[in-house]
Amino acid sequence: MRIDLSGKTALVTGSTQGIGAAIAEGLALAGARVGVNGRSEGSVAMAIEEIEVGDLVAAPGDVTTEEGCQAVLDALPQVDILVNNLGIFGAAPALEISDAEWRRYFEVNVLSAVRLTRACLPAMIERGWGRVLSIASDSAVAIPIEMIHYGMTKTALLAVSRGFAKEAAGSGVTVNSVIAGPTRTGGVEEFVYQLVDRELPWEEAQREFMRLHRPQSLLQRLIEPAEIANLVVYLSSSFASATTGAAVRVDGGYVDSIIP
Repeated sequence: MRIDLSGKTALVTGSTQGIGAAIAEGLALAGARVGVNGRSEGSVAMAIEEIEVGDLVAAPGDVTTEEGCQAVLDALPQVDILVNNLGIFGAAPALEISDAEWRRYFEVNVLSAVRLTRACLPAMIERGWGRVLSIASDSAVAIPIEMIHYGMTKTALLAVSRGFAKEAAGSGVTVNSVIAGPTRTGGVEEFVYQLVDRELPWEEAQREFMRLHRPQSLLQRLIEPAEIANLVVYLSSSFASATTGAAVRVDGGYVDSIIP
């Protein structure tokens, strides 16, 4: 299967590192023109240097604000493929999460995706082709006790994606969410060490984390960012034209069942 996204323009939010950078690279390798997004011009420029493949466009801006969102869209006036990847996470005792923190997680993880989808979807529908993908998580359906505020936002993304898919019904535009399992990124490595002994070497720490905190994973290892990107690239292509309104799993067999 050869995926060719030539002539398409993609925007990947939060793509200066981790899963977002891997998705940006994967889409660029498939021929898409890709907007790399981060909050600062410096972080975006550094990411573009590191990715170093294909047609990459700097699209700096804080998409958690209306002004930042508009700055990003000004850099990419037409978006054919929108990947809502931006997200924050962290461990916190359930009864100690403040109102402000609940709001912050919702605004970053959910409202930024809603805002960009609302901005890009009408033109996609008018053109009769488009892809909107939101990176959700196994935490959407298997809420982890140590970060229920994060799980709440990922559950919300499933609902948001399903709803926007209905809005785009019959238009040639697909809207899906990707349920990613625990993935090896710099941020996740730090998260792992919040929960296991920091003196452990990384490979041992990873195994201990999976054994104690993610025992239901069938993969029994952290997923690599490129493995998430592979699914995103496929869902962005014409091969996935009949997949919409779906919550597609790349979670390492973490969740037993999902009802979108």
